[in-house]
Amino acid sequence: MTQNAKTRVAVIFGGSSGEHSISCATAAGVLEHIDRNRFEPVPIGITRGGAWVLMPDEVEALRLQDGQGAEVTDNGTFVALVPQNQHLFFWDTRVADSPIRDLGRIDVVMPLLHGPYGEDGTIQGLCEMVGVPYTGCGVTASALCMDKGYTKQVLERGGIPVGRFHVITDYAWRHRESAVPAEVLDFGLPVFVKPSRAGSSLGVSRVEAWEEFEAAVVAARRHDPKVIVEAGVVGAREVECAVLEGRDGAAPRTAFPGEVVMKQTPGMYDFESKYFAQDAVSLSIPAQIPELVAKRICDYARQAFELVSGEGLARVDFFYVEETGRLILNEINTMPGMTPFSLFPGMWEHMGMPYQDLVTELIEIALSHPQGLR
Repeated sequence: MTQNAKTRVAVIFGGSSGEHSISCATAAGVLEHIDRNRFEPVPIGITRGGAWVLMPDEVEALRLQDGQGAEVTDNGTFVALVPQNQHLFFWDTRVADSPIRDLGRIDVVMPLLHGPYGEDGTIQGLCEMVGVPYTGCGVTASALCMDKGYTKQVLERGGIPVGRFHVITDYAWRHRESAVPAEVLDFGLPVFVKPSRAGSSLGVSRVEAWEEFEAAVVAARRHDPKVIVEAGVVGAREVECAVLEGRDGAAPRTAFPGEVVMKQTPGMYDFESKYFAQDAVSLSIPAQIPELVAKRICDYARQAFELVSGEGLARVDFFYVEETGRLILNEINTMPGMTPFSLFPGMWEHMGMPYQDLVTELIEIALSHPQGLR
């Protein structure tokens, strides 16, 4: 990169998971707020079928609008990151005998993919093999935190309260002896049935009668053959904490927690109420909780980030039972939503870091990492 040249950032979004449109909306937020005096974004969309295409730099086309999400379609272009030299190559199938063109070096990748085939260590591994820096967590932390069952096992071993859970593997479900495992019956009702490796509350069911359990598992298995069942927590508030990697070996940084306040969908923060249902929820930044509780949440969030070898950023989600003061770490999101409805950028804005500065911070952290094992 020549002196005074802008840092070229491949902004990658879309993907084949059920969170395709949410990823597009996250990309819209980043493209809108990236400091274009310092960075040159190169938008790359991944279709639901897995094709990588060069996308126009148009923010409005990627937003969530009128109850609809954006879609990356196959526009006839193909792009590929090439190992060793970090260059992006392009060809156009709409043009007969189209030459393969070198679009130049990519300095850093922002993989804004949510869910499987992106947030789960897959694109992180690709970036490692190509040799290009990337924002966010590495391969191990991304893969671990995508799997809710494994995440809870690691956190529990590290002394962090995670609540009661039971994992139903594909083999266990196909060879089950009863509709409801004995371990789950012991939880009592309600229970929450979720795909173990999905996000944005896709495929999640609240089960209030055991007759509903089998249908809930079937619904979750449409997204993932591995299912996790979690015991309900009576009287819980959903409080979230934003984490950023520390600079120069310093401890991870946390923002004062925010809260998701349910209004129209009591009992479950589902996909529809997260992104499309107006007035279903409100986001409280900062969360209206005691300072001591906020400190405990931040301490647990930092500890969890370190336990999973987190890098870059994460959003750590908790249940807080006000009556007893009980805290339960629910999950860790290594690529939290960055839409206008998302808590992560809002929490940092409350701490004095505007969205543009947050994007710059994520890129600078990525560029500071050494290549290879770390």
